[in-house]
Amino acid sequence: MTKSFQQAFNALKEHTCLSYAKIATMGGLCNVDHIIVKATAPNSSPLSDKYVHQLLRLFAISPPCCRAFSLGFARRFGKTRSWRVALKCLLLLHRLLRSSPEDSLFRTELLINRSNGSISLYPCNFRDVSSSDPESFTAFIRSYARLLDEISNEDNHRARPGPPDNSPEEIGRVLEVLEQIQSLIDRVIECKPTGVTARNFLIQTAMKHIIRDSFVCYTVFKNDIVFLLENMFQMPTYQCCISAFSVYKKAALQADQLYEFYQWCKLMGVCGCYEYPFVDRIPLLQIQALESFINGMWEIKDDDGDHQSPSSSPLSSTAEKVGDEGEEERQPLIKLNDDDDDDSWEDILEASVIKFSSHGSDEKDEWRIQVYNPFDGKYVSSDPNHPWGL
Repeated sequence: MTKSFQQAFNALKEHTCLSYAKIATMGGLCNVDHIIVKATAPNSSPLSDKYVHQLLRLFAISPPCCRAFSLGFARRFGKTRSWRVALKCLLLLHRLLRSSPEDSLFRTELLINRSNGSISLYPCNFRDVSSSDPESFTAFIRSYARLLDEISNEDNHRARPGPPDNSPEEIGRVLEVLEQIQSLIDRVIECKPTGVTARNFLIQTAMKHIIRDSFVCYTVFKNDIVFLLENMFQMPTYQCCISAFSVYKKAALQADQLYEFYQWCKLMGVCGCYEYPFVDRIPLLQIQALESFINGMWEIKDDDGDHQSPSSSPLSSTAEKVGDEGEEERQPLIKLNDDDDDDSWEDILEASVIKFSSHGSDEKDEWRIQVYNPFDGKYVSSDPNHPWGL
């Protein structure tokens, strides 16, 4: 009885707000709040483009409307208990973020209201009381809100003109952007709807916007991860090499998750199959070989003459277990199969090493580590003149 009363009361409240907004519009009193209410009507119709265009025109003509929208959005999204209203609020915010430049007043006002607590996207306190499966709709709204929270924080994942250079500053920037994109991809995967939400028309409409944004992110990610792989052994510092490997290692695991997520979206009919990018998979053998090789570099002194112990490596691939007699057992972090337990890291690395002969007068053989690049089907060789001696 209580649940039915909550649903009836929530529906009455939402329709009352919508009726008031329509009457105010007819009387010539239309403002940003009324546009927000009409755009987020509690029905099954998708968000209309005309409301997005009306708000963008108001932002361009009257900059104070940006602040009015932030406050109006906070009231509408913060007070509603209807998943339809909450979803349309997030869709409206998503469309406006995509249509606004990074230095716009709209984004500035949004960040101000998020910082002072007026707008709470993460953590999100929304709870649905208007459906027969409130848990599924509540989980999707909260995941979507968290994604938009990260999008509004940083927008460095947009395509950039020209390839990055090899300067230390550019390498650091690429590492930072890659970490942001990986976090965004995690948030996108978390938005996978469950239960009855997976077949809902409005949810699928929102998923199309989420998925298409992930296409742009992954395209930038593929280009930058190739740059990272090609420069992994030419990093200015050893710590940069560690950070680069951590990003590359996570990319291997994340590629499998993203591939499965895209396959599910195709089966559900979210976007056309031709729109999806090809997800490049990174072999675990390559990750294991790189990890073992970089761990071995702790034996080499740095430029200041400091000696690092192999046991202090942050990339250590073993897990320590203390037995009854205090003896330590070490197990590899990645196991390809049960038959590989006795393989040393030299044997694993040998799979990635290619021997070639020089064309000089002495005809001496040289060795370089060959790292396979899955994104373009090429091998990346280390530099024999590198200060690390690779």
